Amino acid sequence: MEFTHFDENGSARMVDVGEKADTKREAVAQGSIFMSGECFQKVQEGTMKKGDVLGVARTAGIMGAKRTWELIPLCHNISLTKLSVDFELKPERSEIQAVCTASTTGKTGVEMEALTGVSTALLTIYDMCKAVDKTMVLGEICLVRKSGGKSGEFVNPAADEG
Repeated sequence: MEFTHFDENGSARMVDVGEKADTKREAVAQGSIFMSGECFQKVQEGTMKKGDVLGVARTAGIMGAKRTWELIPLCHNISLTKLSVDFELKPERSEIQAVCTASTTGKTGVEMEALTGVSTALLTIYDMCKAVDKTMVLGEICLVRKSGGKSGEFVNPAADEG
């Protein structure tokens, strides 16, 4: 496999996508935050002192995904056509799972945008809940699936969707 983020001297570079065809591309990423039962209940009931945790985290995830190119040094600035962040509450594990879907029609994929959206949403949950539980753990962040481009469809067999 050729690594395209390095030039012939081994220096980092942004990949030239100028000759690539525009295709419809979509990526879905997910991750979870695990917290105490008390903290989970406050989020679920909407009684956290900082306000609507999931509403703010959804907005933050979307904002983070839109700024991926500013955060990850070699990412392209992509014209996104869709971004969504959804949550599934899993009370049996005091877990909140975040799922980010990113879409575009363009020359490069949106995997990094989906992963950044999930990560930003989870970090926002941590920030809004840390007064109640500083032991929260973020994890299981992964690309679930992607479509479009030269490499086509990818489904992560290790991802537990939903």
